[in-house]
Amino acid sequence: MFKGIGASSGITIGKVLLLEKEDIHIQRTTIENVEEEKDKFKKAIDISKEQIEVIKSKAGEEQKSILDAHLMVLQDPELITSVEEKITSKKLNVEAALEDVLKTFISIFEAMDDEYMRERAADIKDVGQRAMMNLFGKEMTNLAELDEPVIIAAHDITPSDTAQMNGEKVLGFITDIGGRTSHSAIMARSMEIPAIVGLGSITKEVKTGDLVVFDGNEGIVMVNPEASIIKEYEERKEKEIAEKAELRKLVNSHTVSKDGRKIELASNIGNPKDAKKASENGAEGIGLYRTEFLYMDRANLPTEEEQFLAYKEVLKIMGQRPVIIRTLDIGGDKELPYLNLPKEMNPFLGYRAIRICLDQKYIFKTQLRALLRASVYGNLKIMYPMISSLEEIRQANSVLEEVKQDLQKENIDYSSNIEVGIMIEIPAAAVISHMLAKEVDFFSIGTNDLIQYTTAVDRMNEKISYLYNPFNPAVLALIKLVIDNGHKEGIWVGMCGEVAGDPRLIPVLLGMGLDEFSMSAASVLPARKQIQGLSYEEMQKVADKVLEMNIADAIEAFVKQYQ
Repeated sequence: MFKGIGASSGITIGKVLLLEKEDIHIQRTTIENVEEEKDKFKKAIDISKEQIEVIKSKAGEEQKSILDAHLMVLQDPELITSVEEKITSKKLNVEAALEDVLKTFISIFEAMDDEYMRERAADIKDVGQRAMMNLFGKEMTNLAELDEPVIIAAHDITPSDTAQMNGEKVLGFITDIGGRTSHSAIMARSMEIPAIVGLGSITKEVKTGDLVVFDGNEGIVMVNPEASIIKEYEERKEKEIAEKAELRKLVNSHTVSKDGRKIELASNIGNPKDAKKASENGAEGIGLYRTEFLYMDRANLPTEEEQFLAYKEVLKIMGQRPVIIRTLDIGGDKELPYLNLPKEMNPFLGYRAIRICLDQKYIFKTQLRALLRASVYGNLKIMYPMISSLEEIRQANSVLEEVKQDLQKENIDYSSNIEVGIMIEIPAAAVISHMLAKEVDFFSIGTNDLIQYTTAVDRMNEKISYLYNPFNPAVLALIKLVIDNGHKEGIWVGMCGEVAGDPRLIPVLLGMGLDEFSMSAASVLPARKQIQGLSYEEMQKVADKVLEMNIADAIEAFVKQYQ
């Protein structure tokens, strides 16, 4: 039996296909003909593009977006220029130059705190490996034509691996490395197949053809188990299939507690494609549209028209369901090379998000114009990130008013009833939320940063990551304070951080009076079922009890009974 990280829920039983990546040894040499090396690099890039286009032509919509990102990497002027500069200035062979540049890019993205940006590192790794294989004249593994259903065992699953997979033939993933936010985990959840990652050396323990049984909830893998174990898991799998079918019946139902409290279950998205998935999974709105991804993977700022079309698409997909679009949240772990933002000792406490927008108003105004123009196509709500003071809200609203006046002068329509809210992710904002609530239409609690800032914990630091705990009494007290202060001023309060979809804390948040929960699309139906089985009145008592407790572990143990 092997233990890893349950990254995508579900039970699976099947034969293993072991993916073994070819190890390329790169020698560093001094070259004489610079142009010849540059030409080799260009040819490898061109071949890589052609290969990706072929894969893309056979891929589904979900995979096409991955492949589009890969094509953008191959066209990234910063990557191409960096490799060519190393060849020219250091007379370095192209293989070594590419390896150096890739290591730099990958290390930058892997160090980032944001899940989407760490996924970007996997894209760069994958594209870099493809280009390198083409430099050496070697072929990549092709998973497009699997003969039979299999469980993929690999050191890691790359984006191009997943893009080629036939979802009906892949029963699950098991990998040596990765966490819940690794690309393989994200793609497994997206494809709705079980996955266990971070198994350490599973590729050394299994071979192609072995029979494997595993449960993505428990993170346990069994190789060639006894017949009784296989029978037990077959029965559990049948039960799981029946439960999923029951959940699908809730797609069009409302989220109402046993005693009648109506809750809004929304979804977090990063692009229009995610909105479609959210809608298919029964989301009652979009609680967070991360617009920064429109600004990434490119060499310059997106135009007003590009933004308008993206926002319009999401609003049309959701119809009259609310769509909260967060204004640009860049900085911290999310960099835009073309903006030449200053290097900072502590970027998470630095020049980022609303601070950049209020300083570089031309960026902010372009986005607000696009948002307002798109507002006529649905139920738009605008949200400002990283707010820490009353002054910032007033400054941001002043810019919004200027943009509205400009559009009026140009006879451009926009909705007259757009709600404007803020993210509560800085402890200062939580503490003065009674003041901030008078200035906005809603709050959305961003627990990812609120926990990090409240506990002074860098959750990427393995030495202290255990302190990054949503059950910390201080964090829960701030959440309750924000909800109460919002309600006192007559505004609704939502949550768009990871905690909103955590089944352990959903009962507590319900009892605290949270109005809207925004989570991943896959979490919506399980959360709806959970809330429909809870009594709001009883959960209020549970929340009161939790707020009296002073040890995180004790709180976690106490709430487990309501999960």
